[in-house]
Amino acid sequence: MQITDIKVRKLFSDGPMKAIVSVTFDGQLAVHDIKVINAREKYFIVMPSRKNPDDTYRDIVHPINAQFRAVLESAVIEAYQAELKNAEAKAEAEATADTTDALPDTTPVV
Repeated sequence: MQITDIKVRKLFSDGPMKAIVSVTFDGQLAVHDIKVINAREKYFIVMPSRKNPDDTYRDIVHPINAQFRAVLESAVIEAYQAELKNAEAKAEAEATADTTDALPDTTPVV
């Protein structure tokens, strides 16, 4: 099974949850609501889950073995970090554009 697409749906700046991600496998199956968590300077993923009547949580979908979990986690975290860099670059470009727009027009009038 190959990961064919990863979409970072939402980024968070505050708290341990940093992103919500969707992953597509073989162009045939999408898994939504995978969370990227940062705790103690380490990133990991949390699979989508639901709350049981006894207030415990159970994964809706999850990797069966550690090897595939490592592949999935690495790919998701890499996609998150790339999206974060893109968002930071976009914010910096917008801030620069706002600053440039605020400068007075110094074009000589003839």
